[in-house]
Amino acid sequence: MKIAVVGTGYVGLVTGTCFAETGNNVTCVDIDAAKVEKLRQGVMPIYEPGLDVLFHRNIEQGRLHFTTNLAEGIADAAVIFLALPTPPGEDGSADLKYILGVASDLGPLLSHYTVVIDKSTVPVGTSQKVYAKIAEKAKVEFDVVSNPEFLREGVAVEDFMKPDRVVIGTRSDKAKKVMERLYAPLVRQGNPIIFMDERSAEMTKYAANAFLATKITFMNEVANLCELVGANVDDVRKGIGSDTRIGKRFLFAGIGYGGSCFPKDVQALHKTSTEYGYDFKILDSVMDVNDKQKTKLIPQLKEYFGGNLQGKRIALWGLAFKPYTDDIREAPALYNIDELLAAGATVVTYDAEATANVKRLLGDKIEYAHDLYACAKGADALMIMTEWPEFRTPDLEQIAASLNNRVIFDGRNLFEPEQMIELGFTYYSIGRVPVKA
Repeated sequence: MKIAVVGTGYVGLVTGTCFAETGNNVTCVDIDAAKVEKLRQGVMPIYEPGLDVLFHRNIEQGRLHFTTNLAEGIADAAVIFLALPTPPGEDGSADLKYILGVASDLGPLLSHYTVVIDKSTVPVGTSQKVYAKIAEKAKVEFDVVSNPEFLREGVAVEDFMKPDRVVIGTRSDKAKKVMERLYAPLVRQGNPIIFMDERSAEMTKYAANAFLATKITFMNEVANLCELVGANVDDVRKGIGSDTRIGKRFLFAGIGYGGSCFPKDVQALHKTSTEYGYDFKILDSVMDVNDKQKTKLIPQLKEYFGGNLQGKRIALWGLAFKPYTDDIREAPALYNIDELLAAGATVVTYDAEATANVKRLLGDKIEYAHDLYACAKGADALMIMTEWPEFRTPDLEQIAASLNNRVIFDGRNLFEPEQMIELGFTYYSIGRVPVKA
């Protein structure tokens, strides 16, 4: 099948590459000429495990192409994916200018029946707006389908190639047949393609992310209470996670969620509810708690140093919002860096993949170490922001010798308190009583 993907951001690039891997002829379109040229040369603009192998293979096999020319990109395409950014506005609503702009451009370019697919995360009712924009100038039959993505950064290739489910919003039998044929290679093991109307599909994406954000936030609230009552959140997590009605996933306490999806999607769903006159109280709480949770360790850090961080050198392990990605959007580390710099501290950081992105954002406001041990050397305290695997079993004796004070503020609960006591650390974590050497 001939496929066009408009937008080569995270979702667009994964979508285009993975559909090429299943034998389709895919052309990705982007207005950024410099980016397109690099893609043509085989330069990956993002870090996503496993994607580079498929990317290079399909370029070499002639199934994956890149262009800045929309007319060229969609020529003869049976389906056109819109994988464009929907950044949050000042009021939290999703900005649809990119999607609607491309939709307007598509109208006069369509030369045959085409299925146009909203792949971006968009508010309820967007498919109708896209249809109306295309219809203004279209002279052929077309359908607009909602097909939200459920990709987890760090495992996006696996999520795409072996989806838990495929959600498709359409009331067109003709479009339904096209979508069934498109996704057939990915659901051979029996995972469902769930058809529904367009508005329900759009709501499904927001509801899924808002629910997961709520689950994370609820567990962080439980963790905060555990610290006050002397309970251990790890034991509580195991106790409730074994209940099949609750499940084990998204129950790990920490310093809040970040990334490109949860913060933006919770805000957008909240904005939609407000527009329809509904007071979605849970989402108010989720956003409020998560904002506070990101810098939860800062007051404890200040207390440890007698309320004064001026001149203190603080090491931060982790900059990405989660491991296996270089994405720093809404990353808790950035909020902590801001707090530390405002308090007069010097900040030195290390991350396996996200350092370059932070350098572009913060420049020489902070220091960047080449590994986790160099980061800790000479620091007055260590803070852990991201649960990269290499942080789980470091040489803690070397870390102890490197730090000026044997104190760790762990926002991801990577270590066992008993182990830290044995090594002479003062250790603060989330939802567990602090231990002091």
